[in-house]
Amino acid sequence: MNLLDDIKKRVLLSDGAWGTFLQAKGLAPGECPELWNLTHREEVLDIAKNYICAGSDIISTNSFGGSIFKLSQYGLADKVAEINEAASLISREAAGAGKYVAGSIGPTGKMILMGDVTETELFDAFAEQAKALEKGGADIIIIETMTASDEAALAVRAARQYTDCNVILTMTFSKTPLGEYRTMMGVSPGELVEVARTEGAHVVGSNCGNGIADMIGIVREMRSFDSEIPVIIQANAGVPELIDGKTVFRESPQHMASYVDELVRAGVNIIGGCCGTTPGHIEAIGGAIRKLF
Repeated sequence: MNLLDDIKKRVLLSDGAWGTFLQAKGLAPGECPELWNLTHREEVLDIAKNYICAGSDIISTNSFGGSIFKLSQYGLADKVAEINEAASLISREAAGAGKYVAGSIGPTGKMILMGDVTETELFDAFAEQAKALEKGGADIIIIETMTASDEAALAVRAARQYTDCNVILTMTFSKTPLGEYRTMMGVSPGELVEVARTEGAHVVGSNCGNGIADMIGIVREMRSFDSEIPVIIQANAGVPELIDGKTVFRESPQHMASYVDELVRAGVNIIGGCCGTTPGHIEAIGGAIRKLF
């Protein structure tokens, strides 16, 4: 298996939301999602299996908040390697030999600009997480939901230096009143591409923050800066709404699938989902991809 070779042949299908799936299985507010890799292994495994059954080519790991900075908030600083390795082992068991496992690394919540952390501390934290994810069986390191260029660059650099995995970098964008796409820290899609090229990420893209229709403009902007680098899109099932005290995502599987053709024509190589998406959404997106190839 070779991710970059596969991308040349077809559009790949990644998985959907993990956080909302864990909540549906009983993850309580304030509970550490990543600790479930050790305490609720079968529940985590079931999530990965559900996405495999839905047709995903790439399965993520339950390790988004698995950095020492995030785990320290739960008194788990000494379990970073154990929790991340377990996350990959679980997803690898579900995936088997014929699918890719993408070790998930999210933002640390620390900002170099504000003096919260040094570059060395961030780099070391990302390296620790990436090494453990690869040890557990990850083929890919997916650095996702980033908003700051400096943090993103350090994460990619650590993954490239300390693993042999393909590295994916995604950021979360919102549309400004002027109609431009920017992260919370002001990074544009073009600047994301530049960070990826400089640090050696193999795939770039966007996740979270938007429904699938808004992702088309983000892809087009990325493609205006680089026509060759592979692109991944993992949209929410719409913008979250709070209804009767519950977070609701309104985009149906059929609605999301209806945009697959336009995304592919814009230049997407991997499509999946983020918050609010389910195995049903992924199955529908996969069906739409198969109609094109």
